[in-house]
Amino acid sequence: MTEALLGFAAMLALIMLQVPVAFAMALVGLVGTALIRNWDSAYAMAGSMVYESGFQYTLSVLPLFILMGNFITQARLSKELYNAAHAFLGHRRGGLSLSTILACGGFSAVCGSSLATAATMSKVAYPEMRRFGYDPALATGSIAAGGTLGILLPPSIVMVVYCILTEQSIGKMFAAGLIPGALAILLYLLASAWVTWRNPAAGPAAGERQGWALRWQAIKKVWGLLVLFGIVMGGIYGGIFTSTEAAGIGAFGAMLFSLLRGTLTWRSLSEVLIESTQTTGMLFMVIIGALLFANFINFTSLPDDLKMLVMQFDLSPYTVIILISLLYIVLGAVLESMSMILLTVPVFYPLVQYLGFDLIWFGIIVVVVTEISFITPPFGMNVIVLRSLLPEVPLATMYRGVMPFVFADIIRLAILIAFPVLSLYLPRYLG
Repeated sequence: MTEALLGFAAMLALIMLQVPVAFAMALVGLVGTALIRNWDSAYAMAGSMVYESGFQYTLSVLPLFILMGNFITQARLSKELYNAAHAFLGHRRGGLSLSTILACGGFSAVCGSSLATAATMSKVAYPEMRRFGYDPALATGSIAAGGTLGILLPPSIVMVVYCILTEQSIGKMFAAGLIPGALAILLYLLASAWVTWRNPAAGPAAGERQGWALRWQAIKKVWGLLVLFGIVMGGIYGGIFTSTEAAGIGAFGAMLFSLLRGTLTWRSLSEVLIESTQTTGMLFMVIIGALLFANFINFTSLPDDLKMLVMQFDLSPYTVIILISLLYIVLGAVLESMSMILLTVPVFYPLVQYLGFDLIWFGIIVVVVTEISFITPPFGMNVIVLRSLLPEVPLATMYRGVMPFVFADIIRLAILIAFPVLSLYLPRYLG
């Protein structure tokens, strides 16, 4: 275990010295493996890892879903989604906050990025909420929290990465996220309602109740998005095509959708392709670095030592899960979410599997605690993004606004740990 702990310390020290996370993990993994084995083995492992990562068929799902999300963003659907949610909820107290959460859920379901969802909705929802006199804390809190839905609702890049690390089915993982995702939206809506119940002035009603004619008109403007989501997810769950094929169909469908809406030009197409390539390259570098570091950890005695500690202290399996969840929440305050998953999942999943837990269920727990890290101080990434886009709102106000949603997340985490069936009910029908 000593070698592994020294490796973690060295990697964190490199990150503190502003070394990119991908290179910090790769360097520690390479040097650590060389010290345990020899340099020839370390070089051979690194070369094999880079080659296999670049040519692995399963990994091709990542750039395709990233491309799909960027095309959807290019289609500028966020305003239509927000208007559709507002048509149903805008007349209620706190209705704009509720509409923001629902719109974030819909947008993130096809975008797959929490940061992109938060950034996009800040431009659409925040001006409207401020125009009707909403408290800046509630306005920014609902946007930041709603953005976190992007990593739980399929297609989620974080879920794909987890499945690659643990060799689980991407389709089953996507199915497992649906009920917890719906639970997340419900609890966020309750958190927003609780804020306006305590302080009605924080979220006044934004108009009269709209009739069904106007509601259907608002829904028709997002029909394409609903069809695209239905084709991609329905194809996976119906066994018509694999997750990778679904990603390709989704990317092509999102491109056609952008063309039909007139938002895709040769220049914007070039921008989408360049951005997708940059994001994919960055993500692959982080994955390769994480795999090198994970191989080093596996060469140490850490996995076996963790099992021995559990046996020595006679810890119950659920106590271990709770301790892991608490550790994730603490790490989320200082580490970026994707890096945190890539660093810790290879260490913890063998222990969780040894304790007899389903790795699909554990993946949902990991995603939920990662969601919490997106909005917890001092480095909640969604809050940091909002701060850069809304400099007039103090950071303290934003963190005050997300606290009710953090509390809702903790309740959801407890429910999902206590009732694994909520995560495993749908995957069992996929065979």
